[in-house]
Amino acid sequence: MQKADFEQIIFKASGKGLMRLWRIIFSVLFVLLSPGINYAGSLDFADREEGEMIRRMDGRVSAPEFPGYAEWINTDRKFKISDFRGKVVLLDFWTYCCINCMHVLPDLKRLEEKYPELVVIGVHSAKFTGERDLENIREAVVRYDIEHPVINDYRFELWNSYGIRAWPSFVLIDPAGGVFGMASGEGLYDLFDRNISRLISEFESTGLLNRERITFNLEKFSQPRGVLSYPGKLEADPKGARLFISDSNNNRLVVVHPDGRILDLVGSGEAGYRDGPFAEAAFFRPQGMAYDSARDVLYVADTENHTVRKVDFSSRRVSTVLGTGIQARGPADKGGPGTATAVSSPWDLVLLGDELIIAMAGSHQLWSLNTVNGEARVFAGSGREDIVDGPARSAQLAQPSGLTTDRRAVYFADSEVSAVRKVENGRVSTLVGKGLFEFGDLDGDLEEAKLQHPLGIYYHKGNIYVADTYNNKIKLIDPEARRIRTIVGAGASGNKDGTAGEALLNEPNDLVFLLGKFYITDTNNGLIRIYDPVLETLETLSLTGLEKLNPAGFSAYVNKLAKPVQHVSVKVKELVVTVTLKPGLEINKEAPHYLQAFSSDKNIIRLEKFEFALKDGRFEAVAPVELARGEAVITIELGLYYCKKEKTSMCFIEQAVFELPVEISGSGRGRLELLHKI
Repeated sequence: MQKADFEQIIFKASGKGLMRLWRIIFSVLFVLLSPGINYAGSLDFADREEGEMIRRMDGRVSAPEFPGYAEWINTDRKFKISDFRGKVVLLDFWTYCCINCMHVLPDLKRLEEKYPELVVIGVHSAKFTGERDLENIREAVVRYDIEHPVINDYRFELWNSYGIRAWPSFVLIDPAGGVFGMASGEGLYDLFDRNISRLISEFESTGLLNRERITFNLEKFSQPRGVLSYPGKLEADPKGARLFISDSNNNRLVVVHPDGRILDLVGSGEAGYRDGPFAEAAFFRPQGMAYDSARDVLYVADTENHTVRKVDFSSRRVSTVLGTGIQARGPADKGGPGTATAVSSPWDLVLLGDELIIAMAGSHQLWSLNTVNGEARVFAGSGREDIVDGPARSAQLAQPSGLTTDRRAVYFADSEVSAVRKVENGRVSTLVGKGLFEFGDLDGDLEEAKLQHPLGIYYHKGNIYVADTYNNKIKLIDPEARRIRTIVGAGASGNKDGTAGEALLNEPNDLVFLLGKFYITDTNNGLIRIYDPVLETLETLSLTGLEKLNPAGFSAYVNKLAKPVQHVSVKVKELVVTVTLKPGLEINKEAPHYLQAFSSDKNIIRLEKFEFALKDGRFEAVAPVELARGEAVITIELGLYYCKKEKTSMCFIEQAVFELPVEISGSGRGRLELLHKI
């Protein structure tokens, strides 16, 4: 990242730099105490002294107030700094395009789980125009399972108040509301663990410390979940008429026929890292794939496990071919045996003979894995994040996220520089794109054209098709004419079929060509869309065969709901569960609905299996029960598929766990029931 470019865009975003005097003074104080301005993704904290924080303030300056204009996510209210008095507060300055920002989320979650005294607040300060939209940020919060409040600091006021210069950056605030210190970059768990523990110890004797954990109303429970959850990438098997979908947030691969029939599943749906049979293997937000038709093998970029996996359809087993399961820190200049070599966030794959080329987004490089001897090496990129052409190993890339090939060159979507580039004859060159902060939506000559954070790319019959993600478009590059044009998408985010130029997408991530049509992952809509290049139309793929799915396997989106105590008679013989749907929705009758109940004390409540009844507008289930006098809790697990009546391709899953306390006596009510509305 070039400092001058970075400061220019922040200057524009902050209203020509006009801020209140106290904000200027505050920023100056931080800058004076800072050892320098760096790009967070390149910092090395190995030589930092024990417990040392960058820009140490020790509470001498009070934390600035949250901006009044800022919109909040993951909560039903706006907060003030004073609302968190008694808590240690950690501000995470991030932008959702940034791979380094994604890398720190597991550490933040570990800290949140360890310390009830801690509150993490995400401060989203967008790099790209598309990232300033509240709904787009909301989707990113759900996609990355962020469970703390996030504010949309689209004017950069909070960013400027703290003198932030890089993503991700952090500010630690003590329980009295004073700024303790700041840091930037990845790999900071131990640093924050030490300092949070220290602050808790220091404030324990003051009586100010609040040890009660705060819970928030999470976005992931407030919006319907589609059958697919943020599908990432696609791969095609033309001979077998199969389309492979990385159902990223369901942590599985879905194999479908081009007509939408679900043929197979790979992965249990549980987020994790486990090799083995299809039904038992575990992935963690897989992305890109490459299919080897000669061996009937699918290679998978298991992005958040930092591995590449091999799916063998003959043996129906999953194994690991690259990565240790632990993220590599920093770029690499050499490789080694695949399963002994740590890598960072592989995002896409393409086969070039026996070489599997890997878009290693986390280290800003392309890698190569020999599928015969298992050796891995750097294919292109020094690891420094920028857009610099030249010899492959010294060229600079910026979060490569999509790959394709014409069997001579490897083309890649270099997302952070909004570029399409290629590697050919040992050199990197650029077709479209100019810099880390050069982006937009401009068709025409390649020298002047602009994209906005493209993630997908596909070569077909001499042309290169690009998923221009943040512009919500599909574009076509003609390398011979050196021109680019939009072929799908009006530009606004949305969900609309019809004429290609008027259709709406929401952050398309990838595309492939299969049997005369292009299939597109419409990621934020949770759909697969189909572009017909002859008719120039866009339609939505309707998935069928939902009985092959298993709604009981997904835990990240389970909403746990505590119900009021029910006082019932010992004579009650049935537990009745009724789920009613809003007008315009209907139960999907072919889907594998899931309902199960457990008693905390089988001597008080003995439950049998449910019998389902699907009726117009509602779902009913009855389980025989035997009751004895006393108190117990019934836990009811629900997984229910439903669809919009007017559009069968729009189907959703409701998943919840209900805790139902029951008091049983001789005089209670004569009905034991659970009512739930969707």
